[in-house]
Amino acid sequence: MDREDVAAILAEIGTMLELQGESSFRVNAYHNGARAILQMEEDLGEVVRQGRLESIPGIGATLREKITTLMTTGKLKFYDDLKAKTPPGLLDMLRIPGLGPKKVIALQEQLGIDTLEKLKTACDAGQVARIKGFGVRTQEKILEGLRFIQEIGNRVRLDQAMAVADGLVAGLRDLPGVEQIEVCGSIRRRRETVKDIDLLVSCTGDAAPIMEQFVHLPGVIQVTGQGETKSSVIVQKILSSGNKVTLNADLRVVSPRQFPFALHYFTGSKEHGIAMRVRAQRQGLKLNEYELAGESQSIEAATEADLFAALGLAWIPPELREDTGELDAAEKGTLPRLLEPEQIQGVFHNHTVYSDGGNTVEEMARAAQALGWKYLGIGDHSQSLTIANGLSPRRVRAQQREIDALNKKLKNFRIFKGTECDILPDGSLDYDDELLATFDYVVASVHTHFNQSRQEMTERIIRAVRHPLVTMLGHSTGRLLLQREGYQVDLEAVLRAAAESGCMIEINADPHRLDLDWVHCKRARNLGVLLVINPDAHSTQGLRNYWFGVSVARRGWLEPANVFNTRGPDEVAAWFAQRKAAAR
Repeated sequence: MDREDVAAILAEIGTMLELQGESSFRVNAYHNGARAILQMEEDLGEVVRQGRLESIPGIGATLREKITTLMTTGKLKFYDDLKAKTPPGLLDMLRIPGLGPKKVIALQEQLGIDTLEKLKTACDAGQVARIKGFGVRTQEKILEGLRFIQEIGNRVRLDQAMAVADGLVAGLRDLPGVEQIEVCGSIRRRRETVKDIDLLVSCTGDAAPIMEQFVHLPGVIQVTGQGETKSSVIVQKILSSGNKVTLNADLRVVSPRQFPFALHYFTGSKEHGIAMRVRAQRQGLKLNEYELAGESQSIEAATEADLFAALGLAWIPPELREDTGELDAAEKGTLPRLLEPEQIQGVFHNHTVYSDGGNTVEEMARAAQALGWKYLGIGDHSQSLTIANGLSPRRVRAQQREIDALNKKLKNFRIFKGTECDILPDGSLDYDDELLATFDYVVASVHTHFNQSRQEMTERIIRAVRHPLVTMLGHSTGRLLLQREGYQVDLEAVLRAAAESGCMIEINADPHRLDLDWVHCKRARNLGVLLVINPDAHSTQGLRNYWFGVSVARRGWLEPANVFNTRGPDEVAAWFAQRKAAAR
């Protein structure tokens, strides 16, 4: 097991204990232990081998014993027994927005509800509304949540799917006969959510041993097909949240000669593939997953680029393959020079122990340095968000003094003073202008009153975007992928207001959010809005999520000039100073 696996099991134990009615002290011990494990900088296996688990804050004797057992045996009887006592439907019910463990327990105890099907039946009959503490509105929200879960089906977030796919690839890469291996489909195109995993291998020789290894890889819970060139399995992984990810995974094995054509075909999208086949037909050719051929001969292609070139096109990056104009641009030579991860020089929306983060300002800065960045912005929550330990003006000044001291201490690195300032229901900001002016930059975000009407929410956000001291708008729709739909807002109007005011729009790179989506990134670029990639990091590990923001930017056709983070520290400082001067 790795660190993520152990943290996932600890978190799931905490959730199941809460569903069993255990004390909050015991429940929190497991959740806190999971967070502590995830935030470790060292290799967990090495720490266990050296007997140093007691050095990790938040890990007591009981957890040390269980973590050691998990790391050394891969199993834990306590976890298995607890799992056997917990109806799986109760964990499914926790996926519904607004349904926490206490409400799930009430539903089970008072109505015997332990599955999503029983929950829907009870809601349709009006039984849930009659439970004390629920009511008609809660019942309606549960039904909305059930519909949302039905709509999203078995999709999982990109980061979750990649974790599963990477494990499968690692188990196959070094097998004899494997020449190339690629993850195709939605993962290769970097879609926000993924329904299944498509693996492609080019092989010389007998593919049977590769297929046999594939169907016996760790995490495979069912084999749904096994053949000479294609096998299918259902694979499962426990996440650090305690939830399980279950995905279908297909493996196809082709010859090296077929590989470029298969790679293109199984990458998709369906719409892009159709457009490519139509183009081939117009040239008297036939394109499929195995070849590009004319009436008398097949066209050789050593790479995908050769395939595109044979059709008179420049190579199209997988992120652009959605049939939204990429073929026309590839023919005319006007494809964008997409943003690359190494062009990011720093990020701005990040949290520390001052609010709800898990690391100090200095720890976050040094982690950013380790990523090769030249600066980092600290944007802790503002005062009204008490649930996230938002900063009072007094605590703001204390943090700013600490940042000043660190900027003198750190070499060739700069920390920018920022805030994630709440946009209040009327569109005003959570700090007065005098305090806002002490920050280098201001991220303005909505965290409350999500049920406002579309007009109210749009006016609220536009008022904030037009505030001269607001630098960038954070997570502009408030969505949580596969958990919560965004609030109702006219994004077109918000983007136009940002273009007029010079306010940046954030691409929130937290894989739970990925907000702004790629479609609106493309629209923002066309309107001349400057975009900024922020991981919304709450730990040093979270800083690495910037990569997912780069993927969104690439899907949105963004070039380095469209993204603020590609600028160096001096240019960033000058831009901030100029904007603040204009606000006076």
